Amino acid sequence: MTYGRVMTYRRALGGLGLALMALGGVLLLGQPEPWRIALWLAGAVVLHDGLIAPLVLAVGALTAAAGLRLTGVPRAALIVAGFLTAIALPPILRPGAPANPTVLPLDYLRNWLLAMVAIALVTGAYLGARALLRRRA
Repeated sequence: MTYGRVMTYRRALGGLGLALMALGGVLLLGQPEPWRIALWLAGAVVLHDGLIAPLVLAVGALTAAAGLRLTGVPRAALIVAGFLTAIALPPILRPGAPANPTVLPLDYLRNWLLAMVAIALVTGAYLGARALLRRRA
């Protein structure tokens, strides 16, 4: 693929992204209380940049200091855990019971913990199986 064609695709995707952002802004301003949605989105950015990304970087630094390479499946597991945490935190941190009990009917803290345990178990099983197969080979 030539450089000119790559730049054409990049510009087209950038234009599409700008158009979708403008559409999102128009839809946001059409809401009854757009400031609440904007505040929630800003909180998501702060949560990611202030908590999740530094935690992932810290785990990466600790594993590197321990002489382990964090690539492939372990890295993917951390990314998935970070995304699930970002999605699960609003219902987990919501104070009190909702006015409508059918809005948040599940035990989100328990389900988030189960998902984290499942991610850890699947990742550990994969790494263990891979280590066994390498020993046999």
